[in-house]
Amino acid sequence: MDKQQRVAHVEALPFERTVAGRVGVFAGLWRAIRDVVARRELLALLVRRELKARYKDSSLGFLWSLIKPLTMLLIYFVAIGQFLGAARAIPDFAIFVYAGLTLWALYSEIVVTGTQSILANAGLIKKVYLPREIFPLAATGSAFVNFGVQFLILVAAVVALGQFPLSWNLLYIPVAVAIAAVYGIALALLLSAVNVYLRDIQYLVEVGLLVFFWASPIVYSWSFVVEAGERSDLPWLESAYLINPMSTAILAFQRGIWAAGSQERVIGGVVVPPQPWPADLDLRLLITFLVGLVLVVIAQRVFSRLQGNFAQEI
Repeated sequence: MDKQQRVAHVEALPFERTVAGRVGVFAGLWRAIRDVVARRELLALLVRRELKARYKDSSLGFLWSLIKPLTMLLIYFVAIGQFLGAARAIPDFAIFVYAGLTLWALYSEIVVTGTQSILANAGLIKKVYLPREIFPLAATGSAFVNFGVQFLILVAAVVALGQFPLSWNLLYIPVAVAIAAVYGIALALLLSAVNVYLRDIQYLVEVGLLVFFWASPIVYSWSFVVEAGERSDLPWLESAYLINPMSTAILAFQRGIWAAGSQERVIGGVVVPPQPWPADLDLRLLITFLVGLVLVVIAQRVFSRLQGNFAQEI
């Protein structure tokens, strides 16, 4: 084929299909997944780079990933557990609080670092082409490494207290982690793209996470929510509270690792029943996870639409 024939062939191609063709929702999602999988070695490299950059020139290294949650644990244990008396109503209060902090740290780190991931990699985005979704996913991988370190400490503490839950309740742990990851990734994809055009998003995220932290059963148990609903005569309070997907995830995580919450206790000669759990928790977890998957699909499609002008906006 000579030059004139090649030119004629290119001119005959439909412009819309080759340059700005539209793809279906699932076709676009599948293509994004395929591109990321094809560059999985690069994804692993970005995760390692994220971890090295975070602890660069640090003598303690990964121990810093423990210092913040342990400091928060100490503050909440003393201020809320001892001063406000929550530890008297919640058995093994330290394990209870640290369990919630561990899962929350995974979720919040995915959201915060994921939101900033596109701007943080502006130089790389301007120079080479690669699927941009890989940057929020690299932030997710880094968050999981830190979560693994904190989770090992949690397991060690539970074993040391002789409270390791050898039961089917252990299955709640991976389900809770999956829910936290799904919603974290959905928000990371969506907010990282919007943050390129509206830089205030990364600051709003920090405020929003602070609000939802206290709207999750981390430093107080589900029984406090039930009692609050009964005292205020608001039967819908429990259902409204569980709209927050991290509330459901944290409750499942606690039920899986916090064995003391499922045991009867004797206080002052009075038998105290186990901590209550939401009705139909298993069904709620399934619905929450499926909704999270839908949000991931929606977030990826929004990300795909907005990523075209990343290089120019950055």
